[in-house]
Amino acid sequence: MTAADTTTAAPRAVAARPRARHRVRPATVGRYAILVLMLVLLAGPLLWQLSLALKGPGDDLYAVPPQLLPADPTLDNFAGVIDRIPVLRFVLNSVVVAALVVGGNIVLATLAGFALGRLRWRLRPVATAVFVAALLVPLEAIIIAQFLLVRSANLTDTLLGVALPMLVAPLNVLLMRNAFLGIPDELEEAAVIDGANVWQRFRRICLPQVKGVVSVVAIFAFVGAWNDFLWPLVVLSSENSYTLTVGLNYLRGTFYDDPRLIAAGTIVALVPVIVFFAALQRYFMRGLEQGGIKG
Repeated sequence: MTAADTTTAAPRAVAARPRARHRVRPATVGRYAILVLMLVLLAGPLLWQLSLALKGPGDDLYAVPPQLLPADPTLDNFAGVIDRIPVLRFVLNSVVVAALVVGGNIVLATLAGFALGRLRWRLRPVATAVFVAALLVPLEAIIIAQFLLVRSANLTDTLLGVALPMLVAPLNVLLMRNAFLGIPDELEEAAVIDGANVWQRFRRICLPQVKGVVSVVAIFAFVGAWNDFLWPLVVLSSENSYTLTVGLNYLRGTFYDDPRLIAAGTIVALVPVIVFFAALQRYFMRGLEQGGIKG
């Protein structure tokens, strides 16, 4: 056998050799199974609501097993929501409340986070502990005190009264605090050497470093204000002031309920949240990583 034959036979032997099969590890299967389960638990109710909203009169809502794909799809349910309740007015009220809450949290939570994260003052640990403790207090425990304060300020049945208790959230303050703590001290020290005061260091040095966390705060504030139901229900009394979540209650009658209309109303309320998140999603994960609560 010549050298050329040996060289030609070597690749053939390698090609003829059977490839080793890739074994799927049980741990990998378990991880994917958990992910699929979480997907079903999180996205399942949303898909079911969308399915109900698109089902027509010929679809059986109580079929066993449940029928996810509508056999008679229609958009009449969304038209029925618009006919039964003043959706545009309720949406406008919710937009006003959400704008106040988002603006208040961006400004106040950012300033409070800067004070807790970058400034040196005697009661800073106490203030931080107060914000942490505020996370443990449920709304139901303080809702009466909040209502009394709003009533004493003559803000009942107003959109400002709805937004006032949510203008700054403890979680958002802590997120901003940890974001400011992550800024290297050298940047601020260089600004001090250049003669920058506190406001200049805040606006020109620190604030540009935490834009991602500001977007996270905006998303959390918007979702919380838009989806809130209990507090607007307590404060508001006239239909003209109702937010969308409270106004959707009109889709439920005393003697008649149409699950299709209710599902269509929830989808209508969900669309602005999806749009707002889609507009800021490029900063969301980066902001969560930057402002994660640390010990």
